[in-house]
Amino acid sequence: MKNLRDLTYDELESVIVSLGEKKFRANQIFDWLTKGVSSYEEMHNIPKSLKDKLAEDYYVYGLKIVKKLESSIDGTKKYLFALYDGNMVETVVMYYKHGITVCISSQVGCAMGCKFCASTIGGLVRSLSAGEILEQVIFAQKDIGERISNIVMMGIGEPLANLDNVLRFLYNVNDEKGLNIGYRHISLSTCGIVPNIYELAKHKLPITLSISLHATSNESRSSIMPVNNSFCIEELIDACRHYQHECGRRISFEYAIIKNVNDSTQNAEQLIRLLKGIMCHVNVIPVNNVDENNFEKPDPHTVKVFCETLEKKGITATVRRELGSDINASCGQLRKNNM
Repeated sequence: MKNLRDLTYDELESVIVSLGEKKFRANQIFDWLTKGVSSYEEMHNIPKSLKDKLAEDYYVYGLKIVKKLESSIDGTKKYLFALYDGNMVETVVMYYKHGITVCISSQVGCAMGCKFCASTIGGLVRSLSAGEILEQVIFAQKDIGERISNIVMMGIGEPLANLDNVLRFLYNVNDEKGLNIGYRHISLSTCGIVPNIYELAKHKLPITLSISLHATSNESRSSIMPVNNSFCIEELIDACRHYQHECGRRISFEYAIIKNVNDSTQNAEQLIRLLKGIMCHVNVIPVNNVDENNFEKPDPHTVKVFCETLEKKGITATVRRELGSDINASCGQLRKNNM
């Protein structure tokens, strides 16, 4: 059985026609799927005969909210969603002046093993289908009753380790017949699977590529990010230059700043040399405390000096605004506590 939300609009139309139905039924069904129905029974204007035929090969499922937390500080909402097979993923809704952003997961668990991230605890269970990725946006939007305008693929999992399904999701979420969220309002974060950065560049999608860099030397990066043993910093930066050349988009570099690990002025100067010539932005993220490691946040002055060092050399740097601090809104925390 396949998830009906995995299909693109054109694929759904082809399936409908192959079943001897009129093309307009595809538009009706696609609309129901976008609105967040959880079963065929909710599609009131679709003939039962067609629903029965579709149900032979495709299921319609609504993500179940296992747990929902809401910040009393800034309204951030964090969901633990149960999937069709009982596995769970996290989704976070955040409120900004420019609109509502949803942070979504691309896998159940993660195989990347980054030392500072709770998502990787327990390893990878499986990748999400395109429909399961899309459902996080649909059902978060349905729950809050407001339009989500921005997407960040920075939740549980490594998007580029699930590239085929992620690409299908991107095309579907951008479809004007569906949620119609513009590519320029979507950001995809990767720890640096170099071959798939080149593959993503071939599609020339005007999304924002965010690179989880977090270190300025191979020795330092390998100690906290095992992926660097497969694809070193130099290879990663070359791939970023190629991606920017092909897509013409500014790249965001994420830098989880850790006390006494990568927070010195020398680290900032190394980062400047590394990023020379790349149109970029550095997102400095004071590390989240995770029980399984002993990493600590630097003091605010150290973070300020780090950012000022970058700014003086023309590299835009901002400290990520911490949202949902009272509900552990960083990815992986909620699922870890419910495993």
